[in-house]
Amino acid sequence: MSLSPNKFNSSPLQALALASLVVMLLFFWQGNIGFNLGDEGFLWYGTQRVIQGEIPLRDFMSYDPGRYYWSATLMTLWGKQDIMALRASAAVFQGLGLFVGLWLIAHSQKKQNFLYLVLCSLILVAWMFPFFKVFDISTSIFLMGILTVLIENPKKTIYFLAGVCLGLFAVFGRNHGIYGLVSTLGTMLWLHFKKKTGTNFLTGFTFWALGIVLGFMPLFLMTVFIPGFAVAFWESIRFLFEVKATNIPLPMPWPWELPFNHLISFQFLNNFLIGIFFIAILAFGVVAICWIFWKKWQRKVLPAALVAAAFTALPYTHYAYSRADLTHLAQGIFPFLIGCLVFFSNLTPKPKWFLALCLGTASFITTAPAHPGWQCRAIQSCVNINVSGDLLRVDSATASNIHFLRQLVIEYASENTTFVITPFWPSAYALFNRKSPMWEIYALFPRSITFQEAEIIAIKKANPRFIFILDVPLDGRDDLRFKNTHAVIYQYILNNYQLSVKDSRGDFHVYIPRGANG
Repeated sequence: MSLSPNKFNSSPLQALALASLVVMLLFFWQGNIGFNLGDEGFLWYGTQRVIQGEIPLRDFMSYDPGRYYWSATLMTLWGKQDIMALRASAAVFQGLGLFVGLWLIAHSQKKQNFLYLVLCSLILVAWMFPFFKVFDISTSIFLMGILTVLIENPKKTIYFLAGVCLGLFAVFGRNHGIYGLVSTLGTMLWLHFKKKTGTNFLTGFTFWALGIVLGFMPLFLMTVFIPGFAVAFWESIRFLFEVKATNIPLPMPWPWELPFNHLISFQFLNNFLIGIFFIAILAFGVVAICWIFWKKWQRKVLPAALVAAAFTALPYTHYAYSRADLTHLAQGIFPFLIGCLVFFSNLTPKPKWFLALCLGTASFITTAPAHPGWQCRAIQSCVNINVSGDLLRVDSATASNIHFLRQLVIEYASENTTFVITPFWPSAYALFNRKSPMWEIYALFPRSITFQEAEIIAIKKANPRFIFILDVPLDGRDDLRFKNTHAVIYQYILNNYQLSVKDSRGDFHVYIPRGANG
Protein backbone atom coordinates (compact mmCIF):
# COMPACT_ATOMS: atom_id res chain seq x y z
CA MET A 1 0.00 0.00 0.00
CA SER A 2 1.36 3.41 -0.91
CA LEU A 3 0.13 6.90 -1.55
CA SER A 4 1.60 9.54 -3.81
CA PRO A 5 3.47 12.28 -1.92
CA ASN A 6 0.89 14.94 -2.79
CA LYS A 7 -2.01 12.80 -1.61
CA PHE A 8 -0.18 11.79 1.53
CA ASN A 9 0.58 15.40 2.40
CA SER A 10 -2.96 16.58 1.74
CA SER A 11 -4.74 13.88 3.75
CA PRO A 12 -3.80 15.24 7.20
CA LEU A 13 -4.91 18.74 6.21
CA GLN A 14 -8.19 17.46 4.81
CA ALA A 15 -8.77 15.33 7.90
CA LEU A 16 -8.01 18.23 10.24
CA ALA A 17 -10.26 20.67 8.37
CA LEU A 18 -13.10 18.17 8.15
CA ALA A 19 -12.82 17.12 11.80
CA SER A 20 -12.82 20.75 12.94
CA LEU A 21 -15.85 21.60 10.84
CA VAL A 22 -17.88 18.55 11.91
CA VAL A 23 -17.17 19.04 15.62
CA MET A 24 -17.99 22.75 15.43
CA LEU A 25 -21.29 22.05 13.66
CA LEU A 26 -22.16 19.39 16.22
CA PHE A 27 -21.32 21.80 19.05
CA PHE A 28 -23.44 24.58 17.53
CA TRP A 29 -26.34 22.13 17.12
CA GLN A 30 -26.42 20.61 20.59
CA GLY A 31 -23.66 22.13 22.70
CA ASN A 32 -26.19 23.93 24.89
CA ILE A 33 -28.73 21.11 25.03
CA GLY A 34 -29.15 18.66 27.87
CA PHE A 35 -27.60 18.42 31.32
CA ASN A 36 -26.53 15.36 33.27
CA LEU A 37 -26.68 15.75 37.05
CA GLY A 38 -24.55 12.64 37.50
CA ASP A 39 -21.58 11.88 35.23
CA GLU A 40 -21.36 15.37 33.74
CA GLY A 41 -21.23 16.86 37.20
CA PHE A 42 -18.54 14.37 38.18
CA LEU A 43 -16.27 15.96 35.56
CA TRP A 44 -17.47 19.55 36.03
CA TYR A 45 -17.10 19.58 39.81
CA GLY A 46 -13.63 18.05 39.61
CA THR A 47 -12.48 20.60 37.05
CA GLN A 48 -13.77 23.44 39.23
CA ARG A 49 -11.88 22.09 42.24
CA VAL A 50 -8.66 21.73 40.22
CA ILE A 51 -8.94 25.36 39.11
CA GLN A 52 -9.27 26.27 42.80
CA GLY A 53 -6.12 24.34 43.69
CA GLU A 54 -7.41 20.93 44.78
CA ILE A 55 -5.91 17.63 43.66
CA PRO A 56 -7.91 14.85 41.94
CA LEU A 57 -8.12 11.54 43.85
CA ARG A 58 -6.62 13.11 46.96
CA ASP A 59 -9.14 15.87 47.65
CA PHE A 60 -12.19 14.49 45.87
CA MET A 61 -13.34 11.32 44.16
CA SER A 62 -12.36 11.50 40.51
CA TYR A 63 -11.20 9.92 37.31
CA ASP A 64 -7.45 9.90 36.73
CA PRO A 65 -6.08 13.47 36.65
CA GLY A 66 -5.37 14.05 32.96
CA ARG A 67 -8.82 15.13 31.80
CA TYR A 68 -9.22 17.53 34.73
CA TYR A 69 -5.96 19.33 34.02
CA TRP A 70 -6.77 19.47 30.30
CA SER A 71 -10.17 21.04 30.99
CA ALA A 72 -8.90 23.29 33.78
CA THR A 73 -6.07 24.60 31.59
CA LEU A 74 -8.37 25.59 28.72
CA MET A 75 -11.06 26.98 31.02
CA THR A 76 -8.46 29.07 32.86
CA LEU A 77 -7.18 30.43 29.54
CA TRP A 78 -10.75 31.34 28.64
CA GLY A 79 -11.38 32.79 32.08
CA LYS A 80 -14.52 30.73 32.67
CA GLN A 81 -15.65 27.88 34.90
CA ASP A 82 -19.16 27.46 33.53
CA ILE A 83 -20.65 24.39 31.89
CA MET A 84 -20.28 25.66 28.33
CA ALA A 85 -16.58 26.29 28.87
CA LEU A 86 -16.23 22.70 30.11
CA ARG A 87 -18.09 21.40 27.06
CA ALA A 88 -15.92 23.50 24.76
CA SER A 89 -12.75 22.06 26.32
CA ALA A 90 -14.10 18.56 25.72
CA ALA A 91 -14.99 19.50 22.13
CA VAL A 92 -11.36 20.43 21.44
CA PHE A 93 -10.29 16.98 22.64
CA GLN A 94 -13.07 15.44 20.56
CA GLY A 95 -11.86 17.31 17.48
CA LEU A 96 -8.35 15.96 17.93
CA GLY A 97 -9.70 12.42 18.27
CA LEU A 98 -11.86 12.75 15.16
CA PHE A 99 -8.91 14.20 13.24
CA VAL A 100 -6.71 11.20 14.08
CA GLY A 101 -9.51 8.78 13.18
CA LEU A 102 -10.08 10.43 9.81
CA TRP A 103 -6.37 10.61 9.11
CA LEU A 104 -6.05 6.87 9.75
CA ILE A 105 -8.77 6.21 7.19
CA ALA A 106 -7.47 8.73 4.63
CA HIS A 107 -3.92 7.46 5.01
CA SER A 108 -5.08 3.90 4.39
CA GLN A 109 -6.92 4.60 1.13
CA LYS A 110 -5.15 3.57 -2.05
CA LYS A 111 -7.20 6.16 -3.89
CA GLN A 112 -8.22 9.30 -2.04
CA ASN A 113 -11.96 10.01 -1.89
CA PHE A 114 -13.05 13.05 0.08
CA LEU A 115 -16.77 12.16 -0.04
CA TYR A 116 -15.98 8.83 1.58
CA LEU A 117 -14.07 10.69 4.28
CA VAL A 118 -17.13 12.91 4.88
CA LEU A 119 -19.28 9.81 5.38
CA CYS A 120 -16.67 8.39 7.76
CA SER A 121 -16.66 11.61 9.77
CA LEU A 122 -20.44 11.42 10.21
CA ILE A 123 -20.27 7.78 11.30
CA LEU A 124 -17.50 8.42 13.82
CA VAL A 125 -19.04 11.57 15.29
CA ALA A 126 -22.39 9.81 15.64
CA TRP A 127 -20.75 7.56 18.25
CA MET A 128 -18.96 10.39 20.09
CA PHE A 129 -21.36 10.77 23.00
CA PRO A 130 -21.92 11.77 25.71
CA PHE A 131 -19.60 14.76 25.49
CA PHE A 132 -18.03 14.18 28.92
CA LYS A 133 -16.83 10.75 27.75
CA VAL A 134 -15.01 11.97 24.62
CA PHE A 135 -11.77 11.85 26.62
CA ASP A 136 -12.04 8.05 26.68
CA ILE A 137 -13.26 7.83 23.09
CA SER A 138 -10.50 10.04 21.68
CA THR A 139 -7.82 8.27 23.72
CA SER A 140 -8.79 4.94 22.15
CA ILE A 141 -8.34 6.58 18.73
CA PHE A 142 -4.99 8.10 19.73
CA LEU A 143 -3.84 4.62 20.72
CA MET A 144 -4.68 3.32 17.25
CA GLY A 145 -2.85 6.29 15.78
CA ILE A 146 0.44 5.67 17.58
CA LEU A 147 0.24 1.92 16.87
CA THR A 148 -0.22 2.72 13.18
CA VAL A 149 2.91 4.87 13.22
CA LEU A 150 4.79 2.08 15.04
CA ILE A 151 3.68 -0.56 12.52
CA GLU A 152 4.82 1.59 9.59
CA ASN A 153 8.07 2.67 11.24
CA PRO A 154 9.21 0.06 13.80
CA LYS A 155 12.31 1.99 14.81
CA LYS A 156 13.78 2.55 18.26
CA THR A 157 12.65 6.18 18.33
CA ILE A 158 9.08 5.20 17.42
CA TYR A 159 9.02 2.48 20.07
CA PHE A 160 10.09 5.14 22.56
CA LEU A 161 7.45 7.57 21.27
CA ALA A 162 4.78 4.86 21.51
CA GLY A 163 5.78 4.30 25.14
CA VAL A 164 5.62 8.01 25.93
CA CYS A 165 2.13 8.23 24.44
CA LEU A 166 0.98 5.16 26.32
CA GLY A 167 2.22 6.64 29.60
CA LEU A 168 0.29 9.85 28.86
CA PHE A 169 -2.84 7.87 28.00
CA ALA A 170 -2.65 6.25 31.45
CA VAL A 171 -2.61 9.74 33.02
CA PHE A 172 -6.04 10.27 31.42
CA GLY A 173 -7.27 6.83 32.47
CA ARG A 174 -5.42 3.85 33.91
CA ASN A 175 -7.74 1.57 31.91
CA HIS A 176 -6.28 3.08 28.73
CA GLY A 177 -2.84 2.28 30.07
CA ILE A 178 -3.78 -1.38 30.57
CA TYR A 179 -5.53 -1.62 27.20
CA GLY A 180 -2.56 0.07 25.57
CA LEU A 181 -0.13 -2.40 27.14
CA VAL A 182 -2.10 -5.35 25.76
CA SER A 183 -2.55 -3.74 22.33
CA THR A 184 1.09 -2.72 21.96
CA LEU A 185 2.46 -6.08 23.06
CA GLY A 186 0.18 -7.78 20.54
CA THR A 187 1.39 -5.39 17.84
CA MET A 188 5.03 -6.07 18.72
CA LEU A 189 4.47 -9.83 18.52
CA TRP A 190 2.81 -9.41 15.14
CA LEU A 191 5.72 -7.29 13.87
CA HIS A 192 8.11 -10.11 14.74
CA PHE A 193 5.90 -12.96 13.55
CA LYS A 194 7.17 -14.99 10.58
CA LYS A 195 9.04 -12.07 9.03
CA LYS A 196 10.79 -9.92 11.58
CA THR A 197 10.36 -6.21 10.91
CA GLY A 198 12.50 -3.29 12.09
CA THR A 199 14.10 -3.19 15.55
CA ASN A 200 14.50 -6.53 17.30
CA PHE A 201 11.92 -7.36 19.96
CA LEU A 202 14.07 -6.91 23.07
CA THR A 203 15.49 -3.56 21.95
CA GLY A 204 12.07 -2.29 20.91
CA PHE A 205 10.55 -3.44 24.20
CA THR A 206 13.28 -1.66 26.18
CA PHE A 207 12.82 1.65 24.40
CA TRP A 208 9.05 1.29 24.69
CA ALA A 209 9.28 0.66 28.43
CA LEU A 210 11.55 3.69 28.89
CA GLY A 211 9.02 5.78 26.98
CA ILE A 212 6.22 4.62 29.28
CA VAL A 213 8.21 5.77 32.30
CA LEU A 214 8.66 9.22 30.76
CA GLY A 215 5.03 9.51 29.64
CA PHE A 216 3.74 8.47 33.05
CA MET A 217 6.13 10.92 34.75
CA PRO A 218 3.43 13.56 35.53
CA LEU A 219 1.56 11.10 37.72
CA PHE A 220 4.78 9.75 39.22
CA LEU A 221 5.87 13.28 40.14
CA MET A 222 2.48 13.91 41.73
CA THR A 223 2.96 10.84 43.95
CA VAL A 224 6.41 12.10 45.01
CA PHE A 225 5.85 15.83 45.50
CA ILE A 226 2.16 16.24 46.41
CA PRO A 227 1.55 15.21 50.03
CA GLY A 228 -1.14 12.57 50.37
CA PHE A 229 -1.51 11.90 46.65
CA ALA A 230 0.45 8.63 46.65
CA VAL A 231 -1.78 7.19 49.38
CA ALA A 232 -4.93 8.29 47.54
CA PHE A 233 -3.68 6.90 44.23
CA TRP A 234 -2.82 3.49 45.62
CA GLU A 235 -6.06 3.40 47.61
CA SER A 236 -7.99 3.97 44.38
CA ILE A 237 -6.22 0.96 42.88
CA ARG A 238 -6.80 -1.17 45.99
CA PHE A 239 -10.50 -0.32 45.92
CA LEU A 240 -10.83 -1.76 42.40
CA PHE A 241 -9.52 -5.08 43.69
CA GLU A 242 -11.85 -4.83 46.68
CA VAL A 243 -15.00 -4.45 44.57
CA LYS A 244 -13.57 -6.72 41.83
CA ALA A 245 -14.99 -4.51 39.09
CA THR A 246 -14.42 -1.25 37.23
CA ASN A 247 -18.15 -0.75 36.67
CA ILE A 248 -21.44 -1.97 38.06
CA PRO A 249 -22.34 -4.61 35.44
CA LEU A 250 -25.52 -4.77 33.41
CA PRO A 251 -26.89 -7.83 31.60
CA MET A 252 -25.92 -8.12 27.95
CA PRO A 253 -28.63 -6.79 25.59
CA TRP A 254 -28.61 -9.86 23.36
CA PRO A 255 -30.87 -9.21 20.35
CA TRP A 256 -32.60 -12.60 20.60
CA GLU A 257 -33.86 -11.75 24.09
CA LEU A 258 -35.94 -8.80 22.88
CA PRO A 259 -39.74 -9.05 22.89
CA PHE A 260 -40.76 -9.62 19.28
CA ASN A 261 -44.32 -8.33 19.65
CA HIS A 262 -43.36 -4.87 18.35
CA LEU A 263 -41.15 -5.73 15.40
CA ILE A 264 -42.17 -2.72 13.30
CA SER A 265 -41.03 0.09 15.59
CA PHE A 266 -38.04 2.39 15.80
CA GLN A 267 -37.45 1.44 19.46
CA PHE A 268 -37.26 -2.27 18.62
CA LEU A 269 -34.84 -1.62 15.77
CA ASN A 270 -32.72 0.59 18.01
CA ASN A 271 -32.50 -2.05 20.76
CA PHE A 272 -31.89 -4.80 18.21
CA LEU A 273 -28.97 -2.91 16.64
CA ILE A 274 -27.43 -2.21 20.04
CA GLY A 275 -27.31 -5.98 20.62
CA ILE A 276 -25.89 -6.55 17.13
CA PHE A 277 -23.12 -4.02 17.69
CA PHE A 278 -22.17 -5.70 20.98
CA ILE A 279 -21.78 -8.98 19.09
CA ALA A 280 -19.99 -7.28 16.19
CA ILE A 281 -17.22 -5.67 18.25
CA LEU A 282 -16.37 -9.01 19.88
CA ALA A 283 -16.49 -10.89 16.58
CA PHE A 284 -14.33 -8.24 14.89
CA GLY A 285 -11.72 -8.46 17.64
CA VAL A 286 -11.37 -12.22 17.30
CA VAL A 287 -11.64 -12.49 13.51
CA ALA A 288 -9.41 -9.50 12.78
CA ILE A 289 -6.52 -10.81 14.87
CA CYS A 290 -6.70 -14.24 13.24
CA TRP A 291 -6.92 -12.65 9.81
CA ILE A 292 -3.95 -10.29 10.17
CA PHE A 293 -1.73 -13.10 11.47
CA TRP A 294 -2.83 -15.26 8.54
CA LYS A 295 -2.04 -12.45 6.10
CA LYS A 296 1.34 -11.95 7.76
CA TRP A 297 2.01 -15.68 7.32
CA GLN A 298 1.24 -15.23 3.63
CA ARG A 299 3.51 -12.16 3.55
CA LYS A 300 0.62 -9.94 2.43
CA VAL A 301 0.76 -6.18 3.04
CA LEU A 302 -2.09 -4.76 5.11
CA PRO A 303 -3.02 -1.18 6.00
CA ALA A 304 -1.25 -0.41 9.25
CA ALA A 305 -4.38 1.20 10.67
CA LEU A 306 -6.30 -2.04 10.17
CA VAL A 307 -3.67 -3.97 12.13
CA ALA A 308 -3.77 -1.33 14.89
CA ALA A 309 -7.56 -1.57 15.05
CA ALA A 310 -7.37 -5.35 15.29
CA PHE A 311 -5.12 -5.24 18.36
CA THR A 312 -7.10 -2.54 20.15
CA ALA A 313 -10.52 -4.08 19.49
CA LEU A 314 -10.61 -6.80 22.16
CA PRO A 315 -9.26 -4.63 25.01
CA TYR A 316 -11.90 -1.99 24.34
CA THR A 317 -14.56 -4.66 23.92
CA HIS A 318 -13.79 -5.52 27.54
CA TYR A 319 -14.62 -1.93 28.46
CA ALA A 320 -17.90 -2.00 26.54
CA TYR A 321 -18.88 -5.29 28.18
CA SER A 322 -17.98 -4.09 31.69
CA ARG A 323 -21.30 -2.23 31.77
CA ALA A 324 -23.30 -3.28 28.76
CA ASP A 325 -25.22 -0.13 27.89
CA LEU A 326 -25.12 2.17 24.88
CA THR A 327 -22.80 4.68 26.54
CA HIS A 328 -20.10 2.10 27.25
CA LEU A 329 -20.61 0.55 23.82
CA ALA A 330 -19.81 3.97 22.34
CA GLN A 331 -16.60 4.13 24.35
CA GLY A 332 -15.45 0.70 23.18
CA ILE A 333 -16.59 0.63 19.56
CA PHE A 334 -14.03 2.82 17.80
CA PRO A 335 -11.47 0.13 16.94
CA PHE A 336 -14.32 -1.75 15.24
CA LEU A 337 -15.56 1.35 13.41
CA ILE A 338 -12.17 2.51 12.18
CA GLY A 339 -11.09 -1.04 11.33
CA CYS A 340 -14.23 -1.53 9.20
CA LEU A 341 -13.96 1.85 7.50
CA VAL A 342 -10.29 1.26 6.68
CA PHE A 343 -11.13 -2.18 5.26
CA PHE A 344 -14.05 -0.81 3.23
CA SER A 345 -11.93 2.05 1.87
CA ASN A 346 -9.81 -0.25 -0.29
CA LEU A 347 -12.67 -2.26 -1.79
CA THR A 348 -14.07 -1.56 -5.24
CA PRO A 349 -16.57 1.35 -5.27
CA LYS A 350 -19.87 -0.57 -5.11
CA PRO A 351 -19.15 -2.81 -2.09
CA LYS A 352 -17.21 0.02 -0.44
CA TRP A 353 -20.11 2.46 -0.52
CA PHE A 354 -22.75 -0.17 0.16
CA LEU A 355 -21.01 -1.46 3.31
CA ALA A 356 -20.11 2.02 4.54
CA LEU A 357 -23.68 3.25 4.05
CA CYS A 358 -25.02 0.18 5.85
CA LEU A 359 -22.67 0.85 8.78
CA GLY A 360 -23.65 4.52 8.75
CA THR A 361 -27.38 3.83 8.68
CA ALA A 362 -27.10 1.31 11.53
CA SER A 363 -24.96 3.76 13.50
CA PHE A 364 -27.41 6.65 13.10
CA ILE A 365 -30.41 4.53 14.08
CA THR A 366 -28.52 3.24 17.13
CA THR A 367 -27.02 6.49 18.40
CA ALA A 368 -29.46 9.25 17.35
CA PRO A 369 -31.74 8.85 20.40
CA ALA A 370 -28.72 9.29 22.68
CA HIS A 371 -27.81 12.73 21.32
CA PRO A 372 -29.37 15.63 23.25
CA GLY A 373 -30.13 17.48 20.02
CA TRP A 374 -32.31 14.58 18.92
CA GLN A 375 -33.92 14.27 22.35
CA CYS A 376 -34.94 17.94 22.27
CA ARG A 377 -35.96 18.00 18.60
CA ALA A 378 -39.59 18.61 19.59
CA ILE A 379 -39.97 22.18 20.90
CA GLN A 380 -42.27 21.15 23.73
CA SER A 381 -39.94 18.39 24.98
CA CYS A 382 -37.31 20.72 26.47
CA VAL A 383 -37.31 23.96 28.43
CA ASN A 384 -34.79 26.76 28.89
CA ILE A 385 -32.94 26.99 32.18
CA ASN A 386 -30.02 29.03 33.45
CA VAL A 387 -27.07 26.87 34.52
CA SER A 388 -24.12 28.81 35.96
CA GLY A 389 -24.87 31.76 33.70
CA ASP A 390 -25.40 29.66 30.55
CA LEU A 391 -28.82 29.18 29.00
CA LEU A 392 -29.36 25.46 28.41
CA ARG A 393 -32.28 23.54 26.96
CA VAL A 394 -33.01 20.52 29.13
CA ASP A 395 -35.84 18.06 29.60
CA SER A 396 -38.55 19.10 32.03
CA ALA A 397 -37.56 16.51 34.65
CA THR A 398 -33.98 17.83 34.82
CA ALA A 399 -35.24 21.43 34.96
CA SER A 400 -37.53 20.47 37.85
CA ASN A 401 -34.66 18.80 39.73
CA ILE A 402 -32.42 21.84 39.31
CA HIS A 403 -35.21 24.12 40.51
CA PHE A 404 -35.70 21.86 43.55
CA LEU A 405 -31.99 22.06 44.42
CA ARG A 406 -32.00 25.85 44.06
CA GLN A 407 -34.90 26.14 46.44
CA LEU A 408 -33.05 24.04 49.02
CA VAL A 409 -29.90 26.15 48.73
CA ILE A 410 -31.86 29.41 48.96
CA GLU A 411 -33.73 28.20 52.05
CA TYR A 412 -30.93 26.52 53.99
CA ALA A 413 -27.49 27.34 52.54
CA SER A 414 -27.70 30.73 50.84
CA GLU A 415 -24.70 32.26 52.65
CA ASN A 416 -22.07 30.14 50.90
CA THR A 417 -22.45 27.43 53.55
CA THR A 418 -22.10 23.72 52.92
CA PHE A 419 -24.56 20.96 52.17
CA VAL A 420 -24.44 17.27 51.23
CA ILE A 421 -26.01 15.88 48.06
CA THR A 422 -25.74 12.10 47.72
CA PRO A 423 -25.42 9.64 46.11
CA PHE A 424 -25.85 10.46 42.41
CA TRP A 425 -25.89 14.22 41.74
CA PRO A 426 -22.36 15.70 41.97
CA SER A 427 -23.53 18.42 39.56
CA ALA A 428 -25.28 20.05 42.53
CA TYR A 429 -21.94 21.17 43.96
CA ALA A 430 -20.77 22.49 40.59
CA LEU A 431 -24.04 24.34 40.03
CA PHE A 432 -23.46 26.45 43.13
CA ASN A 433 -19.64 26.28 43.03
CA ARG A 434 -19.58 24.75 46.52
CA LYS A 435 -17.16 22.24 47.96
CA SER A 436 -18.52 18.83 48.88
CA PRO A 437 -18.00 17.97 52.57
CA MET A 438 -17.57 14.34 51.54
CA TRP A 439 -14.69 13.00 49.46
CA GLU A 440 -17.01 10.56 47.70
CA ILE A 441 -19.13 12.74 45.44
CA TYR A 442 -20.58 9.79 43.51
CA ALA A 443 -21.53 7.04 45.96
CA LEU A 444 -22.09 4.03 43.72
CA PHE A 445 -20.29 1.14 45.41
CA PRO A 446 -20.59 -0.25 48.96
CA ARG A 447 -17.92 1.18 51.26
CA SER A 448 -16.12 -0.20 54.30
CA ILE A 449 -16.90 0.92 57.84
CA THR A 450 -13.46 2.57 58.10
CA PHE A 451 -14.10 4.61 54.96
CA GLN A 452 -17.54 5.69 56.15
CA GLU A 453 -16.22 6.73 59.55
CA ALA A 454 -13.68 8.99 57.83
CA GLU A 455 -16.48 10.54 55.79
CA ILE A 456 -18.50 11.13 58.96
CA ILE A 457 -15.57 13.06 60.46
CA ALA A 458 -15.55 15.25 57.33
CA ILE A 459 -19.31 15.81 57.59
CA LYS A 460 -19.03 16.80 61.25
CA LYS A 461 -16.27 19.27 60.44
CA ALA A 462 -18.23 20.88 57.58
CA ASN A 463 -21.50 21.06 59.55
CA PRO A 464 -23.75 21.00 56.44
CA ARG A 465 -26.98 23.00 56.62
CA PHE A 466 -28.93 20.22 54.91
CA ILE A 467 -28.35 16.71 53.59
CA PHE A 468 -30.21 15.52 50.51
CA ILE A 469 -30.44 11.78 49.79
CA LEU A 470 -31.80 10.57 46.47
CA ASP A 471 -33.26 7.30 47.72
CA VAL A 472 -33.44 5.27 44.50
CA PRO A 473 -32.19 1.74 43.75
CA LEU A 474 -29.40 1.98 41.18
CA ASP A 475 -30.19 -0.31 38.23
CA GLY A 476 -33.29 -1.39 40.15
CA ARG A 477 -31.12 -3.10 42.81
CA ASP A 478 -32.28 -2.41 46.35
CA ASP A 479 -28.84 -3.39 47.70
CA LEU A 480 -27.40 -0.36 45.89
CA ARG A 481 -29.54 2.20 47.72
CA PHE A 482 -27.42 4.64 49.72
CA LYS A 483 -28.82 3.41 53.02
CA ASN A 484 -27.52 -0.07 52.19
CA THR A 485 -24.18 0.78 50.56
CA HIS A 486 -23.36 3.40 53.23
CA ALA A 487 -25.28 2.16 56.27
CA VAL A 488 -22.95 3.75 58.84
CA ILE A 489 -23.19 7.23 57.27
CA TYR A 490 -26.92 6.82 56.86
CA GLN A 491 -27.33 5.96 60.53
CA TYR A 492 -25.23 8.98 61.50
CA ILE A 493 -27.58 11.18 59.45
CA LEU A 494 -30.65 9.67 61.13
CA ASN A 495 -29.09 10.21 64.58
CA ASN A 496 -28.09 13.83 64.02
CA TYR A 497 -30.51 15.16 61.41
CA GLN A 498 -34.27 15.13 61.07
CA LEU A 499 -36.36 14.61 57.97
CA SER A 500 -37.77 17.87 56.63
CA VAL A 501 -41.33 16.86 55.84
CA LYS A 502 -42.15 20.00 53.86
CA ASP A 503 -39.10 19.63 51.59
CA SER A 504 -39.12 15.85 51.09
CA ARG A 505 -41.20 14.08 48.50
CA GLY A 506 -41.11 10.63 46.95
CA ASP A 507 -37.49 9.55 46.54
CA PHE A 508 -36.21 13.01 47.56
CA HIS A 509 -35.29 12.91 51.26
CA VAL A 510 -34.11 16.18 52.80
CA TYR A 511 -32.57 16.16 56.28
CA ILE A 512 -31.84 19.24 58.40
CA PRO A 513 -30.03 19.52 61.77
CA ARG A 514 -32.16 18.36 64.70
CA GLY A 515 -34.04 21.23 66.31
CA ALA A 516 -34.19 23.26 63.08
CA ASN A 517 -37.54 24.18 61.56
CA GLY A 518 -38.51 22.01 58.63
